[in-house]
Amino acid sequence: TGEPLAVKKAEGDTLTAGTLNKNGSLVFEAEKVGADTRLSQIIQMVKNAQSSRVPIARLADTISAIFVPSVMIIAVVAALVWYNWGPDPKIAHMLVVLTSVLIIACPCALGLATPMSVMVGVGKGAENGVLVRNGKALQQATDLDTLVVDKTGTLTEGAPKLTDIECHGDADTLLKQLASLESRSEHPLAEAIVSAAREKQISLADVHGFEAITAHGVRGEVDGKKVLLGNRKLMQREGIDPGKWTAKAEALAEQGRTAMYAAVDGAMAGIIAVADPIREDAQAAVQRLKKLGLRIEMLTGDNRATAEAVARQLGIDQVHADLQPEDKERIVADLQKNGAKVGMAGDGINDAPALARADVGFAIGAGTDVAIESADVTLMRSSLHGVADAVELSRATLRNIKQNLFGAFIYNTLGIPIAAGVLYPITGMLLSPVIAGAAMAFSSVTVVSNANRLRFFTPSQITAAANGGEK
Repeated sequence: TGEPLAVKKAEGDTLTAGTLNKNGSLVFEAEKVGADTRLSQIIQMVKNAQSSRVPIARLADTISAIFVPSVMIIAVVAALVWYNWGPDPKIAHMLVVLTSVLIIACPCALGLATPMSVMVGVGKGAENGVLVRNGKALQQATDLDTLVVDKTGTLTEGAPKLTDIECHGDADTLLKQLASLESRSEHPLAEAIVSAAREKQISLADVHGFEAITAHGVRGEVDGKKVLLGNRKLMQREGIDPGKWTAKAEALAEQGRTAMYAAVDGAMAGIIAVADPIREDAQAAVQRLKKLGLRIEMLTGDNRATAEAVARQLGIDQVHADLQPEDKERIVADLQKNGAKVGMAGDGINDAPALARADVGFAIGAGTDVAIESADVTLMRSSLHGVADAVELSRATLRNIKQNLFGAFIYNTLGIPIAAGVLYPITGMLLSPVIAGAAMAFSSVTVVSNANRLRFFTPSQITAAANGGEK
Protein backbone atom coordinates (compact mmCIF):
# COMPACT_ATOMS: atom_id res chain seq x y z
CA THR A 1 0.00 0.00 0.00
CA GLY A 2 2.99 2.34 0.03
CA GLU A 3 4.47 2.16 3.53
CA PRO A 4 8.23 1.51 3.56
CA LEU A 5 8.12 0.30 7.18
CA ALA A 6 6.12 -2.48 8.79
CA VAL A 7 2.54 -1.66 9.82
CA LYS A 8 1.20 -3.18 13.01
CA LYS A 9 -1.86 -5.42 12.54
CA ALA A 10 -4.19 -6.67 15.26
CA GLU A 11 -7.12 -9.07 15.46
CA GLY A 12 -9.91 -7.99 13.12
CA ASP A 13 -7.68 -5.95 10.78
CA THR A 14 -7.76 -6.45 7.02
CA LEU A 15 -4.76 -7.97 5.23
CA THR A 16 -3.92 -7.69 1.55
CA ALA A 17 -2.73 -10.78 -0.33
CA GLY A 18 0.99 -10.54 -1.01
CA THR A 19 1.73 -8.69 2.25
CA LEU A 20 4.93 -9.76 4.00
CA ASN A 21 4.60 -10.82 7.62
CA LYS A 22 7.90 -9.88 9.27
CA ASN A 23 7.30 -11.07 12.82
CA GLY A 24 5.34 -13.90 14.47
CA SER A 25 2.62 -15.98 12.83
CA LEU A 26 -0.90 -15.30 11.59
CA VAL A 27 -4.20 -17.11 11.27
CA PHE A 28 -6.37 -15.32 8.72
CA GLU A 29 -9.60 -15.86 6.81
CA ALA A 30 -9.86 -15.31 3.03
CA GLU A 31 -12.92 -13.08 2.57
CA LYS A 32 -12.36 -12.21 -1.08
CA VAL A 33 -11.07 -14.53 -3.79
CA GLY A 34 -10.78 -14.47 -7.59
CA ALA A 35 -12.24 -11.34 -9.17
CA ASP A 36 -12.96 -9.82 -5.74
CA THR A 37 -9.31 -9.57 -4.66
CA ARG A 38 -7.45 -6.27 -4.53
CA LEU A 39 -5.10 -7.38 -7.33
CA SER A 40 -8.02 -8.24 -9.63
CA GLN A 41 -9.59 -4.87 -8.88
CA ILE A 42 -6.33 -3.12 -9.74
CA ILE A 43 -6.14 -5.01 -13.06
CA GLN A 44 -9.69 -3.96 -13.91
CA MET A 45 -8.98 -0.34 -13.01
CA VAL A 46 -5.95 -0.38 -15.31
CA LYS A 47 -8.05 -1.74 -18.19
CA ASN A 48 -10.77 0.86 -17.64
CA ALA A 49 -8.26 3.70 -17.46
CA GLN A 50 -6.45 2.63 -20.64
CA SER A 51 -9.67 2.33 -22.64
CA SER A 52 -10.86 5.79 -21.59
CA ARG A 53 -7.85 7.73 -22.83
CA VAL A 54 -8.45 10.32 -25.53
CA PRO A 55 -6.28 9.79 -28.67
CA ILE A 56 -3.90 12.62 -29.47
CA ALA A 57 -4.97 14.91 -32.27
CA ARG A 58 -3.12 14.19 -35.50
CA LEU A 59 -1.96 17.57 -36.73
CA ALA A 60 -0.64 16.22 -40.03
CA ASP A 61 -3.88 14.36 -40.69
CA THR A 62 -5.90 17.51 -40.02
CA ILE A 63 -3.81 19.54 -42.44
CA SER A 64 -3.86 16.81 -45.08
CA ALA A 65 -7.64 16.43 -44.81
CA ILE A 66 -7.99 20.06 -45.94
CA PHE A 67 -4.91 20.28 -48.12
CA VAL A 68 -5.43 17.29 -50.44
CA PRO A 69 -9.00 18.15 -51.59
CA SER A 70 -7.90 21.76 -52.03
CA VAL A 71 -5.01 20.70 -54.28
CA MET A 72 -7.30 18.49 -56.35
CA ILE A 73 -9.68 21.39 -56.88
CA ILE A 74 -6.83 23.79 -57.74
CA ALA A 75 -5.37 21.31 -60.25
CA VAL A 76 -8.71 20.81 -62.02
CA VAL A 77 -9.52 24.54 -62.05
CA ALA A 78 -6.04 25.43 -63.39
CA ALA A 79 -6.32 22.74 -66.07
CA LEU A 80 -9.73 24.04 -67.16
CA VAL A 81 -8.46 27.63 -67.26
CA TRP A 82 -5.55 26.71 -69.52
CA TYR A 83 -7.77 24.47 -71.65
CA ASN A 84 -10.19 27.29 -72.31
CA TRP A 85 -7.90 30.33 -72.45
CA GLY A 86 -4.40 28.93 -72.84
CA PRO A 87 -2.19 28.86 -75.97
CA ASP A 88 -2.21 26.01 -78.45
CA PRO A 89 -1.88 23.10 -78.14
CA LYS A 90 -4.40 23.57 -75.34
CA ILE A 91 -4.60 19.89 -74.33
CA ALA A 92 -0.82 19.54 -73.94
CA HIS A 93 -0.70 22.80 -71.98
CA MET A 94 -3.53 21.64 -69.75
CA LEU A 95 -1.93 18.25 -69.08
CA VAL A 96 1.45 19.81 -68.16
CA VAL A 97 -0.23 22.15 -65.65
CA LEU A 98 -2.45 19.41 -64.21
CA THR A 99 0.46 16.97 -63.80
CA SER A 100 2.87 19.56 -62.37
CA VAL A 101 0.36 20.76 -59.76
CA LEU A 102 -0.42 17.22 -58.60
CA ILE A 103 3.27 16.25 -58.45
CA ILE A 104 4.62 19.31 -56.67
CA ALA A 105 1.71 19.28 -54.21
CA CYS A 106 2.17 15.62 -53.34
CA PRO A 107 2.02 15.68 -49.51
CA CYS A 108 4.97 13.33 -48.99
CA ALA A 109 6.73 15.90 -46.82
CA LEU A 110 3.57 16.40 -44.76
CA GLY A 111 3.29 12.65 -44.29
CA LEU A 112 6.94 12.38 -43.22
CA ALA A 113 6.95 15.40 -40.92
CA THR A 114 5.48 13.72 -37.83
CA PRO A 115 6.72 10.09 -38.01
CA MET A 116 10.31 11.06 -38.83
CA SER A 117 10.59 13.39 -35.83
CA VAL A 118 8.89 10.87 -33.55
CA MET A 119 11.19 8.07 -34.72
CA VAL A 120 14.33 10.10 -34.08
CA GLY A 121 12.94 11.41 -30.78
CA VAL A 122 12.10 7.91 -29.50
CA GLY A 123 15.58 6.71 -30.43
CA LYS A 124 17.19 9.68 -28.70
CA GLY A 125 15.11 8.97 -25.60
CA ALA A 126 16.41 5.40 -25.53
CA GLU A 127 19.97 6.73 -25.61
CA ASN A 128 19.18 8.75 -22.47
CA GLY A 129 17.47 5.89 -20.62
CA VAL A 130 13.91 6.96 -21.48
CA LEU A 131 12.03 4.14 -23.20
CA VAL A 132 8.92 5.50 -24.90
CA ARG A 133 6.31 2.88 -25.78
CA ASN A 134 4.66 4.97 -28.50
CA GLY A 135 4.99 8.27 -30.31
CA LYS A 136 1.65 9.39 -28.88
CA ALA A 137 3.13 9.55 -25.37
CA LEU A 138 6.15 11.46 -26.63
CA GLN A 139 3.88 14.12 -28.09
CA GLN A 140 1.49 14.24 -25.11
CA ALA A 141 4.31 14.80 -22.63
CA THR A 142 4.90 18.27 -24.05
CA ASP A 143 1.53 19.51 -22.72
CA LEU A 144 1.93 18.24 -19.14
CA ASP A 145 1.40 20.89 -16.47
CA THR A 146 1.01 18.62 -13.41
CA LEU A 147 3.13 15.69 -12.28
CA VAL A 148 1.89 13.41 -9.51
CA VAL A 149 4.56 11.20 -7.97
CA ASP A 150 4.60 8.22 -5.67
CA LYS A 151 6.81 8.56 -2.60
CA THR A 152 8.15 5.14 -1.64
CA GLY A 153 10.64 3.89 -4.21
CA THR A 154 10.27 6.97 -6.40
CA LEU A 155 11.22 9.94 -4.24
CA THR A 156 12.76 7.70 -1.58
CA GLU A 157 14.94 4.59 -1.65
CA GLY A 158 12.02 2.32 -0.76
CA ALA A 159 13.70 0.52 2.15
CA PRO A 160 14.41 1.59 5.76
CA LYS A 161 17.96 2.68 6.52
CA LEU A 162 19.79 4.07 9.51
CA THR A 163 19.87 7.84 8.99
CA ASP A 164 21.05 9.30 12.32
CA ILE A 165 23.00 8.23 15.38
CA GLU A 166 23.73 10.70 18.19
CA CYS A 167 25.40 9.70 21.44
CA HIS A 168 27.63 10.76 24.32
CA GLY A 169 30.63 8.69 23.30
CA ASP A 170 31.88 6.84 20.22
CA ALA A 171 29.12 6.31 17.65
CA ASP A 172 30.63 3.11 16.23
CA THR A 173 30.79 1.56 19.69
CA LEU A 174 27.12 2.30 20.33
CA LEU A 175 26.21 1.08 16.84
CA LYS A 176 28.03 -2.19 17.53
CA GLN A 177 26.10 -2.71 20.76
CA LEU A 178 22.73 -1.87 19.21
CA ALA A 179 23.31 -3.84 16.00
CA SER A 180 24.41 -6.88 18.03
CA LEU A 181 21.22 -6.62 20.09
CA GLU A 182 19.00 -6.11 17.05
CA SER A 183 20.58 -9.02 15.19
CA ARG A 184 18.33 -11.22 17.32
CA SER A 185 15.20 -9.34 16.24
CA GLU A 186 13.07 -9.81 13.10
CA HIS A 187 11.74 -6.25 12.99
CA PRO A 188 12.41 -4.21 9.78
CA LEU A 189 13.95 -1.42 11.87
CA ALA A 190 16.32 -3.97 13.32
CA GLU A 191 17.38 -5.02 9.84
CA ALA A 192 18.24 -1.42 9.01
CA ILE A 193 20.47 -1.09 12.08
CA VAL A 194 22.25 -4.39 11.45
CA SER A 195 22.79 -3.49 7.79
CA ALA A 196 24.34 -0.15 8.78
CA ALA A 197 26.83 -1.92 11.03
CA ARG A 198 27.75 -4.39 8.30
CA GLU A 199 28.27 -1.57 5.80
CA LYS A 200 30.81 -0.11 8.24
CA GLN A 201 32.35 -3.58 8.62
CA ILE A 202 31.63 -3.57 12.36
CA SER A 203 31.80 -7.08 13.78
CA LEU A 204 28.84 -8.01 15.99
CA ALA A 205 29.17 -9.29 19.53
CA ASP A 206 27.36 -12.15 21.26
CA VAL A 207 24.06 -11.34 22.92
CA HIS A 208 22.76 -12.88 26.12
CA GLY A 209 19.31 -12.63 27.66
CA PHE A 210 17.68 -11.11 24.59
CA GLU A 211 14.07 -10.05 25.11
CA ALA A 212 11.62 -8.39 22.74
CA ILE A 213 9.19 -6.24 24.71
CA THR A 214 5.97 -5.84 22.72
CA ALA A 215 5.23 -2.23 21.67
CA HIS A 216 8.28 -1.00 23.58
CA GLY A 217 11.56 -2.30 22.16
CA VAL A 218 14.29 -4.83 22.92
CA ARG A 219 16.77 -5.54 25.70
CA GLY A 220 19.75 -7.79 26.25
CA GLU A 221 23.35 -8.08 27.42
CA VAL A 222 26.13 -7.19 24.97
CA ASP A 223 29.81 -7.45 25.99
CA GLY A 224 28.76 -7.55 29.62
CA LYS A 225 26.67 -4.39 29.39
CA LYS A 226 22.89 -4.18 29.70
CA VAL A 227 21.58 -2.54 26.52
CA LEU A 228 18.10 -1.16 25.91
CA LEU A 229 16.72 0.13 22.61
CA GLY A 230 13.15 1.28 22.07
CA ASN A 231 10.64 4.07 22.42
CA ARG A 232 10.14 6.54 25.24
CA LYS A 233 7.75 4.18 27.01
CA LEU A 234 10.55 1.66 27.37
CA MET A 235 12.80 4.25 29.01
CA GLN A 236 10.02 5.27 31.39
CA ARG A 237 9.33 1.63 32.24
CA GLU A 238 12.98 1.12 33.13
CA GLY A 239 13.12 4.35 35.16
CA ILE A 240 15.50 6.13 32.78
CA ASP A 241 15.06 9.86 32.13
CA PRO A 242 15.58 10.69 28.39
CA GLY A 243 16.38 14.30 29.29
CA LYS A 244 17.66 16.39 26.38
CA TRP A 245 17.28 13.47 23.97
CA THR A 246 13.49 13.92 23.91
CA ALA A 247 13.73 17.19 21.97
CA LYS A 248 16.13 15.66 19.46
CA ALA A 249 13.89 12.65 18.98
CA GLU A 250 10.89 14.91 18.35
CA ALA A 251 12.89 16.93 15.81
CA LEU A 252 13.78 13.74 13.96
CA ALA A 253 10.14 12.62 14.02
CA GLU A 254 9.13 15.90 12.36
CA GLN A 255 11.48 14.96 9.52
CA GLY A 256 9.58 11.71 9.01
CA ARG A 257 12.14 9.55 10.80
CA THR A 258 11.54 6.88 13.43
CA ALA A 259 13.68 7.78 16.45
CA MET A 260 14.63 5.23 19.12
CA TYR A 261 16.20 5.76 22.53
CA ALA A 262 19.31 3.79 23.50
CA ALA A 263 20.44 3.12 27.09
CA VAL A 264 23.49 1.27 28.41
CA ASP A 265 23.76 0.06 32.01
CA GLY A 266 20.75 2.10 33.10
CA ALA A 267 21.86 5.44 31.63
CA MET A 268 20.89 7.19 28.40
CA ALA A 269 23.51 6.57 25.72
CA GLY A 270 21.90 8.40 22.77
CA ILE A 271 19.30 8.07 20.04
CA ILE A 272 19.26 6.54 16.60
CA ALA A 273 16.80 7.14 13.77
CA VAL A 274 15.67 4.95 10.90
CA ALA A 275 13.78 6.15 7.83
CA ASP A 276 13.21 5.53 4.17
CA PRO A 277 15.84 8.02 2.93
CA ILE A 278 15.17 10.48 0.14
CA ARG A 279 17.03 9.74 -3.07
CA GLU A 280 20.16 11.85 -3.47
CA ASP A 281 19.00 13.52 -6.66
CA ALA A 282 15.30 13.86 -5.78
CA GLN A 283 15.45 17.50 -4.70
CA ALA A 284 17.40 18.58 -7.80
CA ALA A 285 14.97 16.63 -10.01
CA VAL A 286 11.91 18.25 -8.40
CA GLN A 287 13.38 21.73 -8.86
CA ARG A 288 14.23 20.93 -12.47
CA LEU A 289 10.67 19.78 -13.13
CA LYS A 290 9.32 22.97 -11.58
CA LYS A 291 11.53 25.03 -13.89
CA LEU A 292 9.85 23.19 -16.76
CA GLY A 293 6.54 24.59 -15.51
CA LEU A 294 5.15 21.48 -13.81
CA ARG A 295 3.23 21.48 -10.54
CA ILE A 296 4.36 18.56 -8.36
CA GLU A 297 1.92 16.62 -6.16
CA MET A 298 2.69 13.54 -4.06
CA LEU A 299 0.39 10.51 -3.94
CA THR A 300 1.36 7.97 -1.31
CA GLY A 301 -0.07 5.19 0.80
CA ASP A 302 2.32 6.15 3.60
CA ASN A 303 1.18 8.13 6.64
CA ARG A 304 0.66 11.89 6.37
CA ALA A 305 3.37 12.93 8.84
CA THR A 306 6.11 11.12 6.93
CA ALA A 307 4.76 12.25 3.56
CA GLU A 308 4.61 15.90 4.58
CA ALA A 309 8.15 15.72 5.99
CA VAL A 310 9.45 14.45 2.66
CA ALA A 311 7.40 17.07 0.78
CA ARG A 312 8.85 19.89 2.88
CA GLN A 313 12.41 18.79 2.15
CA LEU A 314 11.78 18.48 -1.59
CA GLY A 315 9.55 21.52 -2.10
CA ILE A 316 6.55 19.53 -3.34
CA ASP A 317 3.40 21.60 -3.84
CA GLN A 318 0.71 19.29 -2.41
CA VAL A 319 0.53 15.99 -0.52
CA HIS A 320 -2.14 13.27 -0.67
CA ALA A 321 -1.38 10.58 1.94
CA ASP A 322 -2.91 7.37 3.34
CA LEU A 323 -4.15 6.43 -0.14
CA GLN A 324 -5.34 3.17 -1.60
CA PRO A 325 -4.70 2.35 -5.31
CA GLU A 326 -8.22 3.45 -6.28
CA ASP A 327 -7.67 6.76 -4.45
CA LYS A 328 -4.62 7.53 -6.57
CA GLU A 329 -6.53 6.87 -9.78
CA ARG A 330 -9.44 9.01 -8.57
CA ILE A 331 -7.18 11.96 -7.78
CA VAL A 332 -5.58 11.78 -11.23
CA ALA A 333 -9.03 11.66 -12.83
CA ASP A 334 -10.19 14.65 -10.75
CA LEU A 335 -7.17 16.69 -11.85
CA GLN A 336 -7.95 15.86 -15.48
CA LYS A 337 -11.59 16.90 -15.04
CA ASN A 338 -10.33 20.28 -13.81
CA GLY A 339 -8.40 20.74 -17.05
CA ALA A 340 -4.93 19.59 -15.94
CA LYS A 341 -2.64 17.59 -18.22
CA VAL A 342 -1.37 15.00 -15.76
CA GLY A 343 1.78 12.89 -15.73
CA MET A 344 2.22 10.15 -13.13
CA ALA A 345 5.52 8.68 -11.90
CA GLY A 346 5.53 5.50 -9.80
CA ASP A 347 6.99 2.05 -9.38
CA GLY A 348 4.55 -0.18 -7.48
CA ILE A 349 1.50 -2.32 -8.08
CA ASN A 350 -0.57 0.27 -6.22
CA ASP A 351 0.54 2.91 -8.76
CA ALA A 352 -0.64 0.95 -11.83
CA PRO A 353 -4.23 2.36 -12.04
CA ALA A 354 -2.98 5.95 -11.72
CA LEU A 355 -0.21 5.32 -14.27
CA ALA A 356 -2.78 4.04 -16.74
CA ARG A 357 -5.23 6.88 -16.05
CA ALA A 358 -2.67 9.68 -16.44
CA ASP A 359 -2.13 11.41 -19.77
CA VAL A 360 1.42 10.08 -19.62
CA GLY A 361 2.57 7.43 -17.14
CA PHE A 362 6.25 7.21 -16.17
CA ALA A 363 7.33 3.90 -14.61
CA ILE A 364 10.58 3.60 -12.69
CA GLY A 365 12.58 0.83 -14.38
CA ALA A 366 13.30 -0.89 -11.07
CA GLY A 367 9.58 -1.07 -10.29
CA THR A 368 7.06 -3.87 -10.63
CA ASP A 369 6.10 -5.42 -13.95
CA VAL A 370 2.48 -4.29 -13.71
CA ALA A 371 3.59 -0.67 -13.20
CA ILE A 372 5.87 -0.85 -16.24
CA GLU A 373 3.13 -2.43 -18.36
CA SER A 374 0.63 0.25 -17.33
CA ALA A 375 2.91 3.17 -18.14
CA ASP A 376 3.70 4.91 -21.42
CA VAL A 377 7.33 5.65 -20.58
CA THR A 378 9.80 3.45 -18.69
CA LEU A 379 12.76 5.15 -17.01
CA MET A 380 15.86 2.95 -16.97
CA ARG A 381 17.25 4.76 -13.92
CA SER A 382 15.40 5.20 -10.65
CA SER A 383 15.38 8.98 -10.82
CA LEU A 384 12.85 11.71 -11.56
CA HIS A 385 15.48 13.30 -13.76
CA GLY A 386 14.27 10.77 -16.32
CA VAL A 387 10.83 12.42 -16.28
CA ALA A 388 12.42 15.83 -16.88
CA ASP A 389 14.49 14.34 -19.72
CA ALA A 390 11.31 12.92 -21.27
CA VAL A 391 9.46 16.25 -21.03
CA GLU A 392 12.38 18.18 -22.54
CA LEU A 393 12.71 15.61 -25.33
CA SER A 394 8.97 15.74 -25.95
CA ARG A 395 8.99 19.51 -26.31
CA ALA A 396 12.02 19.39 -28.61
CA THR A 397 10.30 16.74 -30.73
CA LEU A 398 7.06 18.71 -31.02
CA ARG A 399 8.98 21.85 -32.02
CA ASN A 400 10.70 19.78 -34.69
CA ILE A 401 7.37 18.39 -35.94
CA LYS A 402 5.90 21.90 -36.21
CA GLN A 403 8.99 23.08 -38.10
CA ASN A 404 8.59 20.19 -40.52
CA LEU A 405 4.89 20.81 -41.04
CA PHE A 406 5.40 24.54 -41.48
CA GLY A 407 8.22 24.02 -43.97
CA ALA A 408 6.28 21.44 -45.98
CA PHE A 409 3.12 23.53 -46.01
CA ILE A 410 4.93 26.75 -47.02
CA TYR A 411 6.80 24.87 -49.73
CA ASN A 412 3.56 23.55 -51.20
CA THR A 413 1.87 26.94 -50.86
CA LEU A 414 4.64 28.57 -52.92
CA GLY A 415 5.10 25.69 -55.36
CA ILE A 416 1.48 25.17 -56.39
CA PRO A 417 0.94 28.63 -57.99
CA ILE A 418 4.16 28.24 -59.98
CA ALA A 419 3.12 24.79 -61.15
CA ALA A 420 -0.31 26.18 -62.03
CA GLY A 421 1.39 28.58 -64.47
CA VAL A 422 1.01 32.00 -62.81
CA LEU A 423 4.47 32.96 -64.15
CA TYR A 424 3.72 31.87 -67.71
CA PRO A 425 2.40 35.25 -68.85
CA ILE A 426 5.67 36.84 -67.64
CA THR A 427 8.33 34.24 -68.52
CA GLY A 428 6.56 32.26 -71.20
CA MET A 429 7.57 29.00 -69.50
CA LEU A 430 5.68 26.29 -67.66
CA LEU A 431 7.11 24.23 -64.79
CA SER A 432 8.12 20.84 -66.15
CA PRO A 433 6.66 17.80 -64.35
CA VAL A 434 10.25 16.52 -64.08
CA ILE A 435 11.34 19.66 -62.23
CA ALA A 436 8.19 19.46 -60.10
CA GLY A 437 9.08 15.89 -59.14
CA ALA A 438 12.62 16.90 -58.19
CA ALA A 439 11.30 19.80 -56.10
CA MET A 440 8.83 17.50 -54.36
CA ALA A 441 11.64 15.07 -53.52
CA PHE A 442 13.78 17.94 -52.22
CA SER A 443 11.03 18.93 -49.78
CA SER A 444 11.03 15.41 -48.35
CA VAL A 445 14.83 15.49 -48.00
CA THR A 446 14.51 18.81 -46.14
CA VAL A 447 12.00 17.33 -43.68
CA VAL A 448 14.14 14.24 -43.04
CA SER A 449 17.25 16.38 -42.52
CA ASN A 450 15.46 18.66 -40.06
CA ALA A 451 14.12 15.64 -38.13
CA ASN A 452 17.66 14.29 -37.80
CA ARG A 453 18.70 17.46 -35.98
CA LEU A 454 17.03 15.87 -32.95
CA ARG A 455 19.98 13.50 -32.77
CA PHE A 456 21.94 16.39 -31.25
CA PHE A 457 19.42 16.88 -28.43
CA THR A 458 21.00 16.85 -24.95
CA PRO A 459 18.99 17.00 -21.67
CA SER A 460 19.63 20.14 -19.61
CA GLN A 461 20.89 18.12 -16.63
CA ILE A 462 23.67 16.58 -18.71
CA THR A 463 24.49 19.96 -20.22
CA ALA A 464 24.69 21.53 -16.75
CA ALA A 465 26.91 18.72 -15.47
CA ALA A 466 29.22 19.10 -18.46
CA ASN A 467 29.53 22.81 -17.66
CA GLY A 468 30.30 22.12 -14.01
CA GLY A 469 26.75 22.66 -12.78
CA GLU A 470 24.42 20.24 -11.01
CA LYS A 471 25.34 16.58 -11.36
